[in-house]
Amino acid sequence: MAVITAKLVAELRAKTDAPMMECKKALTEADGDLDKAEELLRVKLGNKAGKAAARITAEGVVASYIDGTVGALVEVNSETDFVSKNDSFIALSRAAAELIAKHNPSDVEALGALAYEQDSFGPTLEDVRKGLIGKIGENMTFRRFKRFDSGAQLASYLHGTRIGVIVEYEGDATAAKDVAMHIAAMKPVALTSADVPAELIEKERSVAAGKAEEDRKTAEAAGKPAQPADIVAKRIEGGVQKYLKEVSLFNQPFVKNDKQTVEQTLKAAGTTVKGFTLYVVGEGIEKKVDDFAAEVAAQVAAAKNAA
Repeated sequence: MAVITAKLVAELRAKTDAPMMECKKALTEADGDLDKAEELLRVKLGNKAGKAAARITAEGVVASYIDGTVGALVEVNSETDFVSKNDSFIALSRAAAELIAKHNPSDVEALGALAYEQDSFGPTLEDVRKGLIGKIGENMTFRRFKRFDSGAQLASYLHGTRIGVIVEYEGDATAAKDVAMHIAAMKPVALTSADVPAELIEKERSVAAGKAEEDRKTAEAAGKPAQPADIVAKRIEGGVQKYLKEVSLFNQPFVKNDKQTVEQTLKAAGTTVKGFTLYVVGEGIEKKVDDFAAEVAAQVAAAKNAA
């Protein structure tokens, strides 16, 4: 059986906002598996845990570059928010986006090998990155990028430097820009319900089934009859269908006019969206959670040994 440490409990609490004891119970039930414990909390606490789990913990910027029908979106990470606002770091990120669009590197390593000079560092982008690390005193990395060159029109939207979207479309530029802004706000995972990845659907079905089981136990404890299996199955499937509508772009109510879906808004504007890419800084990255008590204990022990 896994040892449930205070550090592990703190990590789960940071991800879900759930009470400390609930986090410990979930981790115990999940035998120390963070992902499974998070899912268990979603079952018990509803959407609160799921929403809190979307909080971003890493720092950095998202930068974009568009030249006609060619463009790029890149995420560059730093250790602290302070460095993510540094002019040299931002310049490096914007340069990376332009280099990706113009030179089509195959991966991060190939991107770093491209010619670039900045702040007296060079002659490659990687040399500039290393030079800025030495100058600023903090690590920074090119995490991911996407290049666009399908022939479609491109529209971008940056929410500050932390959220970036590029939309591939045909039609009205204003409508496409508005949809890019909508994507940044509502964070869909696919164009349509049919495009939502199967693993996300199965995870949502598992959560809905777990919630139904919790409701059954609650009813049983209260001496109430359990719902028929077919009704439970419909409830579970209804929850999945609701989720699919919430995360598919075309089905979402448009942020500028919630009486219309995004699909209806685009149709009215004579515009077709063929695809989109959304980057949120630090998405999927967990910051290091320091065990303060252990750190203090280690310092005390070191002081004793030195004496």
